[in-house]
Amino acid sequence: MTSIRLALAAAATAAAAVPALADIELPDTAQALTYGVRPAYLISQMEPSPLRDELQACLGQTPERTRFSIGHRGAPLQFPEHTLESNMAAAAMGAGILECDVTFTADHELVCRHAQNDLHTTTNILATDLAATCVTPFAAASGDTPAAAECRTSELTLAEFLTLEPKMDASNGAASTAEEYLTGTADWRTDLYAGNATLLTHADSIALFDALGADFTPELKSPSVEMPHDGFTQEDYAQALIDDYVAAGIDPSRVWAQSFNLDDVLYWIGNAPEFGAQAVYLIDDSSIEGLDGNDPATWGFDPAALAERGVNYVAPAIPFLLTLDDSGDFVPSALAVALAEADIDIITWTLERSGPLASGGGWYYHSVTEAIDNDGDYFEVLDALAQDVGVVGVFSDWPATVTYYANCMGL
Repeated sequence: MTSIRLALAAAATAAAAVPALADIELPDTAQALTYGVRPAYLISQMEPSPLRDELQACLGQTPERTRFSIGHRGAPLQFPEHTLESNMAAAAMGAGILECDVTFTADHELVCRHAQNDLHTTTNILATDLAATCVTPFAAASGDTPAAAECRTSELTLAEFLTLEPKMDASNGAASTAEEYLTGTADWRTDLYAGNATLLTHADSIALFDALGADFTPELKSPSVEMPHDGFTQEDYAQALIDDYVAAGIDPSRVWAQSFNLDDVLYWIGNAPEFGAQAVYLIDDSSIEGLDGNDPATWGFDPAALAERGVNYVAPAIPFLLTLDDSGDFVPSALAVALAEADIDIITWTLERSGPLASGGGWYYHSVTEAIDNDGDYFEVLDALAQDVGVVGVFSDWPATVTYYANCMGL
């Protein structure tokens, strides 16, 4: 067993460690992995097919860690995202790469949160004295206006941030009190594992993932505050992320730094080239206008030009990589083809984010909704992404599914 405190002490940033981690023992990198029951359940829901037969034949296999399986915020299908517990669960499912979405506090310390302004839905801040720091105080539901609040890490010092208790990402729009607002977990998720979860700084995540035998994919999140922030520039922010890996002695080949901001990716390519070689440009229809269409003229960017600037990885969301042919079968989108022709490696997100697929899977499957009507379609989509699109990694809210597929297919 490895003490997380010992792992953190080995890092130059150990002084920022979460005090609660001191007494937690972590399994060593030879820990037993488990698929749990979900992959077998999803296979049982599939329509009869050669793919189902192939996956069923692997039910007795021994799980192995794989970089193809990426823990999206850990394993937030059932655990509070970006916590020690969520990432330990993802690692136990064989995720070979784990994610810390990186944002910063008022004192410009880096912490793991999906957004700088999500504390009102991912922590108990509204039930604490720190609610007074929220840029939008809690307001109860009134008529057709739902309850609302906005609370940011940039309003808290690191010490204040670490006093918060993480929870499942959810809110209750019908709430009349702040306490009610903190409820609202989707009925296909669970609060069963939400108690006593542990927040992470970015430096903590590095020590934790390393101790778990996993690699790293930090995402530099767009600030909610105007930059520069008290003299802290966007370039300072991008460099601070890299500095944490250098301080921890992590080989750049183990790090896939991500951003929706192309300038961040180009900064890493130009100023930290060993890390920039694996920097990942994230895209979806909120960042690239016209991405939904199959006409490259509508995209507003050229994959070949990205490759010429040194971008080796692009990560579109799942619906922008798949479409349906005339027979209703999954086929690569024009974007997927163009990225492959530009010799750019493709990572995608996020499997198991939508919950039950009976109603079409929502936004994450909006380009192929007509072919989505069953939870077994998670494996059908995954197979199309792996075999037809040729993705090199898949983010998932429950990494066991992707790990199982990758192990079965020898990826």
